[in-house]
Order: sequence, then structure tokens, then C-alpha cells
Amino acid sequence: MIRTFLRSAALLMSAAPGIAMAQQAPWNAKDVPVSHRDRVYASEQFSNTVSVTDPADNRLLGVIKLGDPQPMNFSPLYKGQVLVHGLGFSPDGKTLAVVSIGSNAVSWIDTATNTVKHTTYVGRSPHEAFFTPNGKEVWVTVRGEDYIAVLDPATYKETGRIKTPGGPGMTIFSPDGRYGYVCSSFNPVLAVFDVATHAQVGQVAQPSSFCPNIAATPDGKQVWFTLKDIGKTVAFDARPPFAILMVLDTGPITNHVNFARTARGQFAYVTVGGENAVKVFRTSDFTPVATIPVGKMPHGVWPSGDGRRIYVGLENADELAAIDTTGNTVVATVPVGQAPQAIAYVPNAVPTGPGTDNLQPLGTAGKAVHLT
Repeated sequence: MIRTFLRSAALLMSAAPGIAMAQQAPWNAKDVPVSHRDRVYASEQFSNTVSVTDPADNRLLGVIKLGDPQPMNFSPLYKGQVLVHGLGFSPDGKTLAVVSIGSNAVSWIDTATNTVKHTTYVGRSPHEAFFTPNGKEVWVTVRGEDYIAVLDPATYKETGRIKTPGGPGMTIFSPDGRYGYVCSSFNPVLAVFDVATHAQVGQVAQPSSFCPNIAATPDGKQVWFTLKDIGKTVAFDARPPFAILMVLDTGPITNHVNFARTARGQFAYVTVGGENAVKVFRTSDFTPVATIPVGKMPHGVWPSGDGRRIYVGLENADELAAIDTTGNTVVATVPVGQAPQAIAYVPNAVPTGPGTDNLQPLGTAGKAVHLT
């Protein structure tokens, strides 16, 4: 049964000790054990596909083709999307919003049938798209310009724009739905917006201009963002005045960050591409807990609905790695399309039926030549 998608922070904090919780704000539902109804999605920018994995047995079910693999998409006669990259999903788990950087597109995918319901074209080089906690808006960071395109997920139309510093990289929302945090890929400033009014209510200085990823802790207290060019990760207070709490030296090509809340506490998982590793930090005191070798160029990262696994896209291995958060070890790898970028774990994405309709075998999406 699909869980109620909006839970208060108070309910989360009053849960019984030892129960793992959902991790990435603003989804914050109660413990959702891994099942065959769940799906792990990866957006793959060289094969221009979205891979679909069953996490219950870590098995690739197939891919959703949004465009042609390279180099065919360099043709002036190309069809479909180019540089499939960003990935968000609705609070009810029924819809994916997939961003293609090269074709300026947001593809709306039905998770039950794996079909594209609609394609919305936005401004130059969008990067990520995320639903607001109430599911009424989708904020698309248009990184090639200086605004967020606000889309209506019911009509798929752009309903407004929110002015940002040039090059907005990604938006994530606070668990209570009050704030939207927007990091920048071109300017050293992160902007904070009131979700209801779209007014800017704060900002945070970025130690560098290149932030590709941002995430909020499930307890609603912190926001973390990564700085790919200088290999650092920054944690700041999720409430005004949005003070920086810690700047961590995480390593070269620091890519994405996400969280797992388990019986042992709340932990941040940071993908470090230059070290082929995921680094784990305790959010209470920012101490390092583990360094997990995962494979070539880890990029996107997302937790399971119960916090017991972390899934990582391996950009240069064309694989998905599954980490057991109890022992912080890789327990499975799954072949996927070429150069996985963003990852999303959607609990109960397929409430009924096999959920394999309209999927294609990996085929040419899994064929690549790797030069060393």
C-alpha cells in the first residue's frame, strides 16, 4: 500500500528506536522494507536510457529508451533525448521526471507501465527536476540560464520561473516542505527559497562555484551539498540563518551525497569519483565512519526505503552497486546503461503486476568501449 507521502518531522523523530527510516527529504515515510514492488532507476547519459532494477534480488529488468546511444545522437537527424541525466520522482511514486541536458527536456514517465506520458521542453541545459513535498510543483534547475522552471505535474506546463544566481545546479526541499535549497554550478552562492511564495529567504556562501548535488537530512536539521571541482562537501543548518556547520575534505571529483537513517544513527554517504569510493560520515558530529571501494567513478547515490541499502551509479563501469548499510560493504553489482548519473529508489513504484511492460533489454545500451 502506498504510504502517505507527507509526514511531519515530529512523527519521524517519535518513531521507535532502531527502526530505519526513509532518507531523502521530502519523502520521509516510515520504514518501507525492500520488496519486488520497489524499483531503482538510473539515468544514463551516453546510452540515453533509464535503467530499471528490482532491488529485491538486484536484477536489471530492462531499460526505458529515451534516445539513441552515442555516437548516433550526434547525427543532425537524431530523435529523442540527448544526455539523459537528472532524475526525480513524485511523492506517490507514480511518476518519474527525467531531465535531458542536451535536448532541454523533462520526460514524464509512468512507473507502472514504463512509458513516457509527456515531454516538456524548458530552457538551456537543465540539470535536475524535483517534486515539491505536496506534489503540486516540479522545480527544474535550468543550469544553462539563471532560473528555476516551475512545472505543473498535472498539465506538464511551465507555470512560472524563480530567479536564481546563474547556473542553478539542483534543488532539494526540507522535509516539512517549507524551504527549497538551490545550489549553484556557476556562482559561489546557494539560495534558499520559501516554497509557498517562491521568495528568496536566505543564502549560503559556497567555497567554490561548482555544486552538482544537494540533499537534506531526514531529521530536517541539516542540508549537505557537494563541490565537485575542489573535492569538498559542506553541511549547513537547514533553518535560518542557514549557518555553515562543517566543510569536509571528501576527495577529488566529489559527486553526490545522500543519507541513511538506521538503528546506529544517521549517516551521510558521499560518492568520490576520483577515489572510486563512497565515504560515510556521521551527521551528528561529522566524523568519518567508513570508506567503501565501489568501482569506477561513483556518481549518483540513493537509499532504499528502509535505509538498509545505498545504491550507487558507477559512471565509468556502467553498473549499479548496492551497499549494505549495516556493514558498509558492496553486496551486489547490476549491469545498467552507459554512464549512469542520477539514481532514484522508489518504494512501491509498481503496486500491482510485474512492472516490466515496455522495457527493452540492455542490448546496445550496455555496449561500450572503455579506453584506459
